Amino acid sequence: SEKAVLAAHDLPPGHLKTVALRPHLIWGLGDPNLIPRVLNRASKGRLRIVGQGQNKVDLTYIDNVVHAHLCAEAALDRPENNPGGKAYFISNDEPVNIWNWINELLDGRGLQKVEKSISLPKASRIGSVMEFFWKALRLRGEPPMTRFIASELAKDHYFDIAAAKRDLSYEPLVSMADGMVRLQQSLGGPH
Repeated sequence: SEKAVLAAHDLPPGHLKTVALRPHLIWGLGDPNLIPRVLNRASKGRLRIVGQGQNKVDLTYIDNVVHAHLCAEAALDRPENNPGGKAYFISNDEPVNIWNWINELLDGRGLQKVEKSISLPKASRIGSVMEFFWKALRLRGEPPMTRFIASELAKDHYFDIAAAKRDLSYEPLVSMADGMVRLQQSLGGPH
């Protein structure tokens, strides 16, 4: 779908202006995905560090995602240096050790930190078996572990957002630390 959006840039009859934003791991107030899943699995003791636990990951606080969209809209209106037809990575531009970040989240909720670990090859094998059974038995929802999730939890994945800064005048407004404070306050303190 991203290719279709970018290909539609500046086509007649209406000369639609398009840009694609690629925010990574959106989190914050009202998050229906990342935060609830982490908290749910941690509260049931089902969270394990996958791999060595040293991987750095980019996350993007929700307010920064909104800000990036507003920056893109403004940039599309510029007659010069127009970013139309291009894709941009968006993040907080503060890669974090994902397990330290998860443990900070859990600590703020009064939950036990994740200390137990599992190797990436073992987590991938478990994910493969779970994927097979979920598909074969037509189970609802998603497996608690997949090969993709294992890889995402064990490997570095952060991005260079210099192009978004240059072309869209994007700068994150909310730091990772401030975002965590806001999130913890919205969740109402430890449980």
